[in-house]
Amino acid sequence: MQSEPTEKLIRGVGVTGATTLNMIDMIGVGPFITMPLIIAAMGGPQAMIGWIAGAVLCMCDGLVWAELGASMPKSGGPYNYLKEIYGPNRLGRLMSFLFIWQLTFSAPLSIASGGIGLSQYATYIFPSMGTATKLSVPILGTVEINSFPIIFVAVGVLGIAVFLLYRRITIIEKMSKFFWIVVIATILWVIFAGISNFDPKLAFDFPPGAFELKPEFFYGLGAALLVAVYDYWGYYNVNFFAGEVKEPEKTIPRAIIYSILLVAAIYIVMNISILGVIPWREFSAVAETDAQKYVVSAMMERLYGPTAGVIATVLIIFTAFASVFSLLLGYSRVPYAAALDGNYFKIFSKLHPVHRFPYISLLTMGAIAAVFCFFRLADVIAAMVVIRILVQFVAQIVGLMILRKTRPEMPRPFKMWLYPVPAVCALVGFLYVMFMRKGFLVQVKYAAVLIVTGVIIYLVRSYKRKEFPFGSQIVTNEII
Repeated sequence: MQSEPTEKLIRGVGVTGATTLNMIDMIGVGPFITMPLIIAAMGGPQAMIGWIAGAVLCMCDGLVWAELGASMPKSGGPYNYLKEIYGPNRLGRLMSFLFIWQLTFSAPLSIASGGIGLSQYATYIFPSMGTATKLSVPILGTVEINSFPIIFVAVGVLGIAVFLLYRRITIIEKMSKFFWIVVIATILWVIFAGISNFDPKLAFDFPPGAFELKPEFFYGLGAALLVAVYDYWGYYNVNFFAGEVKEPEKTIPRAIIYSILLVAAIYIVMNISILGVIPWREFSAVAETDAQKYVVSAMMERLYGPTAGVIATVLIIFTAFASVFSLLLGYSRVPYAAALDGNYFKIFSKLHPVHRFPYISLLTMGAIAAVFCFFRLADVIAAMVVIRILVQFVAQIVGLMILRKTRPEMPRPFKMWLYPVPAVCALVGFLYVMFMRKGFLVQVKYAAVLIVTGVIIYLVRSYKRKEFPFGSQIVTNEII
Protein backbone atom coordinates (compact mmCIF):
# COMPACT_ATOMS: atom_id res chain seq x y z
CA MET A 1 0.00 0.00 0.00
CA GLN A 2 1.32 3.39 -0.93
CA SER A 3 1.45 5.79 1.98
CA GLU A 4 0.18 9.30 1.62
CA PRO A 5 2.98 11.88 1.51
CA THR A 6 1.55 13.77 4.44
CA GLU A 7 4.69 15.88 4.66
CA LYS A 8 3.45 17.68 1.54
CA LEU A 9 0.17 18.60 3.21
CA ILE A 10 -0.03 20.99 6.13
CA ARG A 11 -1.63 19.65 9.32
CA GLY A 12 -3.12 22.97 10.36
CA VAL A 13 -6.72 22.23 11.45
CA GLY A 14 -7.45 21.70 15.16
CA VAL A 15 -10.57 20.54 17.02
CA THR A 16 -12.25 23.95 16.87
CA GLY A 17 -11.55 24.43 13.18
CA ALA A 18 -12.65 20.88 12.29
CA THR A 19 -15.86 21.21 14.32
CA THR A 20 -16.74 24.55 12.76
CA LEU A 21 -16.07 23.20 9.25
CA ASN A 22 -18.34 20.24 10.01
CA MET A 23 -21.08 22.48 11.39
CA ILE A 24 -21.15 24.99 8.55
CA ASP A 25 -21.20 22.01 6.17
CA MET A 26 -24.15 20.48 8.06
CA ILE A 27 -26.32 23.56 8.53
CA GLY A 28 -26.28 25.33 5.17
CA VAL A 29 -29.65 26.30 3.73
CA GLY A 30 -31.21 22.87 4.30
CA PRO A 31 -33.04 23.34 7.61
CA PHE A 32 -34.47 26.68 6.47
CA ILE A 33 -36.16 25.30 3.35
CA THR A 34 -36.88 21.66 4.22
CA MET A 35 -38.96 22.16 7.38
CA PRO A 36 -42.27 22.30 5.45
CA LEU A 37 -41.33 19.06 3.65
CA ILE A 38 -40.80 17.16 6.90
CA ILE A 39 -44.02 18.51 8.43
CA ALA A 40 -45.99 17.58 5.30
CA ALA A 41 -44.45 14.09 5.30
CA MET A 42 -45.40 13.42 8.95
CA GLY A 43 -48.67 15.38 8.87
CA GLY A 44 -48.16 17.54 11.92
CA PRO A 45 -45.76 18.72 14.63
CA GLN A 46 -44.92 15.07 15.35
CA ALA A 47 -42.44 15.75 12.54
CA MET A 48 -40.02 16.45 15.41
CA ILE A 49 -39.69 12.66 15.61
CA GLY A 50 -38.01 12.86 12.21
CA TRP A 51 -35.44 15.38 13.45
CA ILE A 52 -34.73 13.39 16.64
CA ALA A 53 -34.55 10.03 14.84
CA GLY A 54 -32.30 11.61 12.21
CA ALA A 55 -29.92 12.85 14.91
CA VAL A 56 -29.77 9.39 16.54
CA LEU A 57 -29.15 7.73 13.17
CA CYS A 58 -26.37 10.17 12.31
CA MET A 59 -24.74 9.77 15.72
CA CYS A 60 -24.68 5.99 15.25
CA ASP A 61 -23.09 6.41 11.83
CA GLY A 62 -20.82 9.16 13.17
CA LEU A 63 -19.24 6.64 15.54
CA VAL A 64 -18.40 4.50 12.49
CA TRP A 65 -16.66 7.48 10.88
CA ALA A 66 -14.93 8.36 14.16
CA GLU A 67 -13.38 4.91 14.61
CA LEU A 68 -12.28 4.57 10.99
CA GLY A 69 -11.04 8.15 10.79
CA ALA A 70 -8.94 7.88 13.94
CA SER A 71 -7.45 4.58 12.74
CA MET A 72 -6.68 5.77 9.18
CA PRO A 73 -6.25 9.56 9.33
CA LYS A 74 -5.50 10.23 5.68
CA SER A 75 -7.04 12.67 3.24
CA GLY A 76 -9.73 10.98 1.18
CA GLY A 77 -11.52 9.33 4.11
CA PRO A 78 -13.72 6.46 2.87
CA TYR A 79 -11.47 5.83 -0.11
CA ASN A 80 -8.78 4.64 2.29
CA TYR A 81 -11.22 2.84 4.60
CA LEU A 82 -12.85 0.75 1.86
CA LYS A 83 -9.50 -0.13 0.33
CA GLU A 84 -8.06 -1.35 3.64
CA ILE A 85 -11.20 -3.16 4.80
CA TYR A 86 -11.76 -5.19 1.66
CA GLY A 87 -8.10 -5.65 0.77
CA PRO A 88 -5.91 -3.17 -1.18
CA ASN A 89 -4.95 -5.86 -3.72
CA ARG A 90 -8.35 -7.55 -3.89
CA LEU A 91 -11.97 -6.42 -3.52
CA GLY A 92 -10.84 -3.20 -1.84
CA ARG A 93 -9.50 -2.02 -5.18
CA LEU A 94 -12.97 -2.29 -6.69
CA MET A 95 -14.76 -0.85 -3.64
CA SER A 96 -12.50 2.18 -3.43
CA PHE A 97 -12.89 2.77 -7.17
CA LEU A 98 -16.69 2.60 -6.87
CA PHE A 99 -16.51 5.12 -4.04
CA ILE A 100 -14.60 7.57 -6.24
CA TRP A 101 -16.96 6.81 -9.12
CA GLN A 102 -20.10 7.60 -7.12
CA LEU A 103 -18.39 10.62 -5.55
CA THR A 104 -17.97 12.03 -9.04
CA PHE A 105 -21.76 12.39 -9.00
CA SER A 106 -22.85 12.56 -5.35
CA ALA A 107 -20.28 15.14 -4.19
CA PRO A 108 -21.10 17.70 -6.90
CA LEU A 109 -24.81 16.97 -6.27
CA SER A 110 -24.30 17.83 -2.60
CA ILE A 111 -22.31 20.97 -3.41
CA ALA A 112 -24.82 22.02 -6.07
CA SER A 113 -27.73 21.58 -3.63
CA GLY A 114 -26.23 24.33 -1.47
CA GLY A 115 -25.87 26.67 -4.43
CA ILE A 116 -29.39 25.96 -5.71
CA GLY A 117 -30.88 26.38 -2.25
CA LEU A 118 -29.10 29.70 -1.83
CA SER A 119 -30.39 30.94 -5.19
CA GLN A 120 -33.94 29.86 -4.49
CA TYR A 121 -33.90 31.54 -1.09
CA ALA A 122 -32.84 34.76 -2.80
CA THR A 123 -36.20 34.81 -4.61
CA TYR A 124 -37.68 36.19 -1.38
CA ILE A 125 -35.89 39.46 -2.23
CA PHE A 126 -35.89 39.03 -6.02
CA PRO A 127 -39.08 37.12 -6.94
CA SER A 128 -38.51 37.83 -10.64
CA MET A 129 -35.65 35.28 -10.66
CA GLY A 130 -38.26 32.75 -11.77
CA THR A 131 -38.99 29.09 -11.12
CA ALA A 132 -38.16 25.73 -12.65
CA THR A 133 -39.36 24.80 -16.13
CA LYS A 134 -40.03 21.32 -17.52
CA LEU A 135 -38.06 19.93 -20.44
CA SER A 136 -38.31 16.62 -22.29
CA VAL A 137 -34.90 14.93 -22.37
CA PRO A 138 -34.19 11.71 -24.29
CA ILE A 139 -33.81 8.65 -22.00
CA LEU A 140 -34.34 10.73 -18.83
CA GLY A 141 -37.87 11.78 -19.83
CA THR A 142 -39.37 14.96 -18.34
CA VAL A 143 -36.81 16.90 -16.32
CA GLU A 144 -37.30 20.14 -14.40
CA ILE A 145 -34.62 22.75 -15.10
CA ASN A 146 -34.07 25.84 -12.94
CA SER A 147 -34.59 29.29 -14.41
CA PHE A 148 -31.52 31.01 -15.87
CA PRO A 149 -31.19 33.64 -13.07
CA ILE A 150 -31.22 30.89 -10.40
CA ILE A 151 -28.61 28.89 -12.35
CA PHE A 152 -26.48 32.02 -12.84
CA VAL A 153 -26.48 32.87 -9.11
CA ALA A 154 -25.81 29.26 -8.07
CA VAL A 155 -22.86 28.92 -10.44
CA GLY A 156 -21.54 32.32 -9.35
CA VAL A 157 -21.64 31.21 -5.71
CA LEU A 158 -19.58 28.13 -6.59
CA GLY A 159 -17.04 30.35 -8.34
CA ILE A 160 -16.65 32.56 -5.27
CA ALA A 161 -16.25 29.52 -3.01
CA VAL A 162 -13.53 28.07 -5.26
CA PHE A 163 -11.74 31.43 -5.24
CA LEU A 164 -11.77 31.61 -1.42
CA LEU A 165 -10.57 28.00 -1.11
CA TYR A 166 -7.69 28.58 -3.48
CA ARG A 167 -5.24 29.18 -0.65
CA ARG A 168 -3.35 27.62 2.30
CA ILE A 169 -5.37 25.40 4.73
CA THR A 170 -4.34 27.46 7.80
CA ILE A 171 -5.98 30.54 6.27
CA ILE A 172 -9.08 28.52 5.41
CA GLU A 173 -9.40 27.38 9.04
CA LYS A 174 -9.53 31.03 10.16
CA MET A 175 -12.13 31.82 7.51
CA SER A 176 -14.26 28.86 8.65
CA LYS A 177 -14.39 30.24 12.20
CA PHE A 178 -15.71 33.57 10.88
CA PHE A 179 -18.35 31.74 8.82
CA TRP A 180 -19.31 29.71 11.90
CA ILE A 181 -19.91 32.86 13.96
CA VAL A 182 -22.29 34.28 11.34
CA VAL A 183 -24.09 30.92 10.94
CA ILE A 184 -24.62 30.52 14.69
CA ALA A 185 -25.70 34.15 15.07
CA THR A 186 -28.34 33.61 12.37
CA ILE A 187 -29.62 30.45 14.05
CA LEU A 188 -29.74 32.09 17.47
CA TRP A 189 -31.73 35.04 16.10
CA VAL A 190 -34.28 32.68 14.56
CA ILE A 191 -34.51 30.71 17.82
CA PHE A 192 -34.87 33.90 19.89
CA ALA A 193 -37.63 35.18 17.61
CA GLY A 194 -39.49 31.90 17.97
CA ILE A 195 -39.08 31.52 21.73
CA SER A 196 -40.00 35.15 22.50
CA ASN A 197 -43.25 34.72 20.55
CA PHE A 198 -43.82 31.07 21.42
CA ASP A 199 -47.35 29.68 21.69
CA PRO A 200 -47.38 26.08 23.00
CA LYS A 201 -50.90 25.56 21.64
CA LEU A 202 -49.52 26.00 18.14
CA ALA A 203 -46.31 24.05 18.69
CA PHE A 204 -48.07 20.98 20.09
CA ASP A 205 -51.29 21.06 18.08
CA PHE A 206 -51.17 17.37 17.16
CA PRO A 207 -53.82 16.12 14.70
CA PRO A 208 -55.99 13.10 15.61
CA GLY A 209 -54.06 9.82 15.28
CA ALA A 210 -50.72 11.61 15.08
CA PHE A 211 -48.89 8.78 16.83
CA GLU A 212 -50.98 5.90 15.53
CA LEU A 213 -48.56 3.26 14.22
CA LYS A 214 -50.12 2.64 10.83
CA PRO A 215 -48.44 2.33 7.38
CA GLU A 216 -48.88 6.05 6.66
CA PHE A 217 -46.90 6.90 9.81
CA PHE A 218 -43.93 4.73 8.82
CA TYR A 219 -43.91 5.93 5.21
CA GLY A 220 -44.10 9.50 6.45
CA LEU A 221 -41.22 8.88 8.83
CA GLY A 222 -39.16 7.45 5.97
CA ALA A 223 -39.75 10.56 3.85
CA ALA A 224 -39.00 12.82 6.83
CA LEU A 225 -35.80 10.92 7.62
CA LEU A 226 -34.58 11.32 4.04
CA VAL A 227 -34.75 15.10 4.42
CA ALA A 228 -33.43 15.08 8.02
CA VAL A 229 -30.45 12.92 7.06
CA TYR A 230 -29.66 15.34 4.24
CA ASP A 231 -29.81 18.26 6.68
CA TYR A 232 -27.53 16.50 9.18
CA TRP A 233 -24.99 15.15 6.70
CA GLY A 234 -21.61 16.81 6.86
CA TYR A 235 -20.56 15.56 10.30
CA TYR A 236 -17.92 13.46 8.51
CA ASN A 237 -16.41 16.36 6.54
CA VAL A 238 -13.28 16.27 8.71
CA ASN A 239 -12.54 12.72 7.49
CA PHE A 240 -12.08 13.94 3.93
CA PHE A 241 -9.27 16.38 4.78
CA ALA A 242 -7.84 14.25 7.63
CA GLY A 243 -4.33 14.61 6.20
CA GLU A 244 -4.51 18.30 7.14
CA VAL A 245 -5.76 17.79 10.71
CA LYS A 246 -3.67 18.18 13.87
CA GLU A 247 -3.62 15.13 16.18
CA PRO A 248 -6.22 13.35 14.00
CA GLU A 249 -6.67 10.42 16.40
CA LYS A 250 -8.25 12.87 18.87
CA THR A 251 -9.50 15.66 16.62
CA ILE A 252 -11.54 13.54 14.19
CA PRO A 253 -13.77 11.75 16.77
CA ARG A 254 -14.26 14.92 18.80
CA ALA A 255 -15.18 17.04 15.77
CA ILE A 256 -17.72 14.44 14.60
CA ILE A 257 -19.40 13.97 17.98
CA TYR A 258 -19.38 17.66 18.94
CA SER A 259 -20.83 18.77 15.60
CA ILE A 260 -23.67 16.22 15.67
CA LEU A 261 -24.67 17.10 19.24
CA LEU A 262 -24.54 20.84 18.64
CA VAL A 263 -26.39 20.79 15.32
CA ALA A 264 -29.04 18.37 16.65
CA ALA A 265 -29.72 20.71 19.57
CA ILE A 266 -29.90 23.68 17.21
CA TYR A 267 -32.30 21.98 14.77
CA ILE A 268 -34.66 20.65 17.43
CA VAL A 269 -34.88 23.91 19.40
CA MET A 270 -35.19 25.99 16.22
CA ASN A 271 -37.98 23.87 14.78
CA ILE A 272 -39.99 23.78 18.01
CA SER A 273 -39.66 27.55 18.40
CA ILE A 274 -40.81 28.16 14.80
CA LEU A 275 -43.77 25.79 15.19
CA GLY A 276 -44.79 27.89 18.18
CA VAL A 277 -45.17 30.92 15.90
CA ILE A 278 -46.48 29.58 12.59
CA PRO A 279 -49.24 26.92 12.58
CA TRP A 280 -47.99 23.61 11.23
CA ARG A 281 -50.89 23.46 8.75
CA GLU A 282 -49.56 26.62 7.16
CA PHE A 283 -46.16 24.95 6.75
CA SER A 284 -47.73 21.86 5.29
CA ALA A 285 -49.76 23.90 2.82
CA VAL A 286 -46.65 25.50 1.26
CA ALA A 287 -44.54 22.31 1.13
CA GLU A 288 -44.90 22.00 -2.64
CA THR A 289 -45.02 25.71 -3.49
CA ASP A 290 -42.44 28.46 -3.98
CA ALA A 291 -43.27 29.81 -0.50
CA GLN A 292 -41.60 26.68 0.96
CA LYS A 293 -38.24 28.18 0.01
CA TYR A 294 -38.33 31.05 2.49
CA VAL A 295 -40.68 30.25 5.37
CA VAL A 296 -38.20 31.52 7.98
CA SER A 297 -37.90 34.90 6.27
CA ALA A 298 -41.70 35.07 6.10
CA MET A 299 -41.83 34.40 9.86
CA MET A 300 -39.34 37.21 10.55
CA GLU A 301 -41.35 39.58 8.37
CA ARG A 302 -44.53 38.61 10.25
CA LEU A 303 -42.89 39.28 13.62
CA TYR A 304 -40.68 42.31 12.95
CA GLY A 305 -41.61 43.74 9.53
CA PRO A 306 -40.30 43.60 5.94
CA THR A 307 -36.80 44.82 6.77
CA ALA A 308 -36.29 41.97 9.22
CA GLY A 309 -37.40 39.52 6.53
CA VAL A 310 -34.77 40.86 4.15
CA ILE A 311 -32.03 40.79 6.81
CA ALA A 312 -32.95 37.19 7.70
CA THR A 313 -32.78 36.26 4.03
CA VAL A 314 -29.31 37.76 3.63
CA LEU A 315 -28.04 35.92 6.71
CA ILE A 316 -29.50 32.61 5.54
CA ILE A 317 -27.95 33.12 2.11
CA PHE A 318 -24.60 33.62 3.83
CA THR A 319 -25.20 30.44 5.84
CA ALA A 320 -25.85 28.53 2.61
CA PHE A 321 -22.64 29.91 1.12
CA ALA A 322 -20.65 28.78 4.15
CA SER A 323 -21.97 25.25 3.59
CA VAL A 324 -20.90 25.28 -0.08
CA PHE A 325 -17.48 26.51 1.03
CA SER A 326 -17.06 23.65 3.52
CA LEU A 327 -18.39 20.97 1.13
CA LEU A 328 -15.98 21.98 -1.60
CA LEU A 329 -13.08 21.90 0.82
CA GLY A 330 -13.78 18.36 2.02
CA TYR A 331 -14.72 16.69 -1.25
CA SER A 332 -11.86 18.20 -3.24
CA ARG A 333 -9.43 16.14 -1.13
CA VAL A 334 -10.85 12.74 -2.15
CA PRO A 335 -9.80 12.58 -5.85
CA TYR A 336 -6.38 13.75 -4.67
CA ALA A 337 -6.06 10.74 -2.36
CA ALA A 338 -7.20 8.32 -5.07
CA ALA A 339 -4.80 9.80 -7.61
CA LEU A 340 -1.89 9.28 -5.22
CA ASP A 341 -2.87 5.64 -5.07
CA GLY A 342 -3.09 5.22 -8.85
CA ASN A 343 -6.86 4.75 -8.75
CA TYR A 344 -7.74 8.02 -10.47
CA PHE A 345 -6.30 10.45 -12.98
CA LYS A 346 -2.70 11.34 -12.14
CA ILE A 347 -3.33 15.07 -12.62
CA PHE A 348 -5.49 15.12 -9.45
CA SER A 349 -2.43 14.31 -7.32
CA LYS A 350 -0.93 17.72 -8.04
CA LEU A 351 -0.59 20.17 -5.16
CA HIS A 352 -0.35 23.92 -5.46
CA PRO A 353 3.40 24.71 -5.57
CA VAL A 354 3.14 27.39 -2.88
CA HIS A 355 0.08 26.77 -0.70
CA ARG A 356 0.17 22.93 -0.82
CA PHE A 357 -3.46 22.07 -1.56
CA PRO A 358 -4.95 19.88 -4.36
CA TYR A 359 -5.96 22.68 -6.70
CA ILE A 360 -6.82 20.53 -9.75
CA SER A 361 -9.27 18.50 -7.68
CA LEU A 362 -10.81 21.68 -6.24
CA LEU A 363 -11.35 23.24 -9.66
CA THR A 364 -12.81 20.05 -11.13
CA MET A 365 -15.29 19.51 -8.29
CA GLY A 366 -16.46 23.09 -8.63
CA ALA A 367 -16.94 22.72 -12.39
CA ILE A 368 -18.98 19.50 -12.16
CA ALA A 369 -21.14 20.95 -9.37
CA ALA A 370 -21.87 23.92 -11.65
CA VAL A 371 -23.46 21.53 -14.19
CA PHE A 372 -25.81 20.09 -11.54
CA CYS A 373 -27.00 23.60 -10.69
CA PHE A 374 -29.34 23.30 -13.67
CA PHE A 375 -31.53 20.69 -11.93
CA ARG A 376 -34.37 20.95 -9.38
CA LEU A 377 -33.30 20.93 -5.71
CA ALA A 378 -35.62 18.11 -4.57
CA ASP A 379 -34.35 15.81 -7.33
CA VAL A 380 -30.73 16.65 -6.50
CA ILE A 381 -31.22 15.87 -2.79
CA ALA A 382 -33.04 12.55 -3.32
CA ALA A 383 -30.55 11.30 -5.91
CA MET A 384 -27.55 12.26 -3.78
CA VAL A 385 -28.82 10.60 -0.59
CA VAL A 386 -29.79 7.28 -2.20
CA ILE A 387 -26.61 7.00 -4.28
CA ARG A 388 -24.42 7.66 -1.27
CA ILE A 389 -26.25 5.22 1.00
CA LEU A 390 -26.09 2.38 -1.53
CA VAL A 391 -22.51 2.79 -2.70
CA GLN A 392 -20.77 4.19 0.38
CA PHE A 393 -22.53 4.11 3.74
CA VAL A 394 -23.73 0.51 3.69
CA ALA A 395 -20.34 -0.79 2.52
CA GLN A 396 -18.54 1.31 5.13
CA ILE A 397 -20.71 0.23 8.07
CA VAL A 398 -20.48 -3.45 7.16
CA GLY A 399 -16.78 -2.91 6.53
CA LEU A 400 -16.16 -1.67 10.07
CA MET A 401 -17.59 -4.89 11.46
CA ILE A 402 -15.47 -6.93 9.05
CA LEU A 403 -12.37 -4.99 10.07
CA ARG A 404 -13.06 -5.61 13.76
CA LYS A 405 -13.10 -9.35 13.08
CA THR A 406 -10.26 -9.65 10.55
CA ARG A 407 -7.87 -7.03 12.00
CA PRO A 408 -8.29 -7.12 15.80
CA GLU A 409 -4.67 -6.04 16.27
CA MET A 410 -5.13 -2.83 14.26
CA PRO A 411 -4.48 0.32 16.36
CA ARG A 412 -7.77 2.01 17.23
CA PRO A 413 -7.20 5.31 19.06
CA PHE A 414 -10.99 5.64 19.23
CA LYS A 415 -13.37 2.68 19.58
CA MET A 416 -17.08 2.83 18.90
CA TRP A 417 -19.13 3.02 22.09
CA LEU A 418 -21.39 0.01 22.76
CA TYR A 419 -20.11 -1.80 19.66
CA PRO A 420 -21.76 -3.24 17.54
CA VAL A 421 -25.11 -1.64 18.48
CA PRO A 422 -24.51 1.77 16.80
CA ALA A 423 -23.24 0.13 13.61
CA VAL A 424 -26.28 -2.15 13.34
CA CYS A 425 -28.65 0.74 14.09
CA ALA A 426 -26.98 2.90 11.42
CA LEU A 427 -27.25 0.10 8.84
CA VAL A 428 -30.92 -0.58 9.57
CA GLY A 429 -31.69 3.15 9.68
CA PHE A 430 -30.16 3.92 6.30
CA LEU A 431 -31.92 0.96 4.66
CA TYR A 432 -35.18 2.23 6.17
CA VAL A 433 -34.55 5.68 4.67
CA MET A 434 -33.97 4.12 1.26
CA PHE A 435 -37.00 1.86 1.05
CA MET A 436 -39.72 3.26 3.35
CA ARG A 437 -40.76 6.04 1.01
CA LYS A 438 -43.22 6.38 -1.81
CA GLY A 439 -41.48 6.48 -5.18
CA PHE A 440 -38.14 5.23 -3.80
CA LEU A 441 -37.60 2.96 -6.82
CA VAL A 442 -36.73 5.89 -9.08
CA GLN A 443 -33.62 6.87 -7.11
CA VAL A 444 -32.69 3.23 -6.45
CA LYS A 445 -32.72 2.57 -10.20
CA TYR A 446 -30.43 5.55 -10.77
CA ALA A 447 -28.04 4.26 -8.11
CA ALA A 448 -28.14 0.72 -9.54
CA VAL A 449 -27.29 2.00 -13.02
CA LEU A 450 -24.43 4.02 -11.53
CA ILE A 451 -23.05 0.95 -9.72
CA VAL A 452 -23.31 -1.34 -12.76
CA THR A 453 -21.66 1.27 -14.99
CA GLY A 454 -18.86 1.74 -12.46
CA VAL A 455 -18.24 -2.00 -12.19
CA ILE A 456 -18.04 -2.32 -15.97
CA ILE A 457 -15.56 0.56 -16.23
CA TYR A 458 -13.48 -0.90 -13.41
CA LEU A 459 -13.39 -4.39 -14.99
CA VAL A 460 -12.32 -3.03 -18.38
CA ARG A 461 -9.62 -0.95 -16.77
CA SER A 462 -8.39 -3.70 -14.44
CA TYR A 463 -8.25 -6.18 -17.34
CA LYS A 464 -5.92 -3.84 -19.23
CA ARG A 465 -3.81 -3.21 -16.13
CA LYS A 466 -3.84 -6.83 -14.87
CA GLU A 467 -5.32 -5.84 -11.51
CA PHE A 468 -7.93 -7.60 -9.37
CA PRO A 469 -9.71 -9.80 -10.44
CA PHE A 470 -7.47 -10.39 -13.46
CA GLY A 471 -4.13 -10.17 -11.64
CA SER A 472 -2.35 -8.74 -8.63
CA GLN A 473 -0.43 -5.87 -10.22
CA ILE A 474 -1.03 -2.45 -8.68
CA VAL A 475 -0.36 0.55 -10.86
CA THR A 476 0.26 3.81 -9.04
CA ASN A 477 0.08 7.37 -10.32
CA GLU A 478 -1.05 6.44 -13.82
CA ILE A 479 -4.00 7.75 -15.74
CA ILE A 480 -7.01 5.41 -15.76
